[in-house]
Amino acid sequence: MTEDDPCTFCTDERRDATTICVVAEAKDIFALERTGAYKGRYHVLGGLISPMDGIGPAQLRVKELIERIGSDRPHEIIIATNPNAEGEATALYLSRLIAPLGATVSRLAYGLPIGGDLDYADEVTLGKALEGRRTL
Repeated sequence: MTEDDPCTFCTDERRDATTICVVAEAKDIFALERTGAYKGRYHVLGGLISPMDGIGPAQLRVKELIERIGSDRPHEIIIATNPNAEGEATALYLSRLIAPLGATVSRLAYGLPIGGDLDYADEVTLGKALEGRRTL
């Protein structure tokens, strides 16, 4: 994303150092930044686990993430991978790896888009929306 390591997001002292959002690619950061809702730091994996493509954890920046968690001691790790097979496999792998390190591991919510109709939503999306419901 930048020529600097760490990048400007991670060196900005105004950002929350206790939260790390894990994304697959640098372009995912810009999607999250457009929301204006996230003020923490990021970790870019450089891809997703995909056995069919010969990509395993060793080909990603997982080791660097674990080292970073050990040194920075964040309170929460947000896994922001795509809701597809590769993204789910990566999220599950990372959650099992990170949980014993003491940080809370969370995942982006799934569900219905704002302005969407229930009639047009598929069963999986509706099921995930029900699972991820919250109290008003």
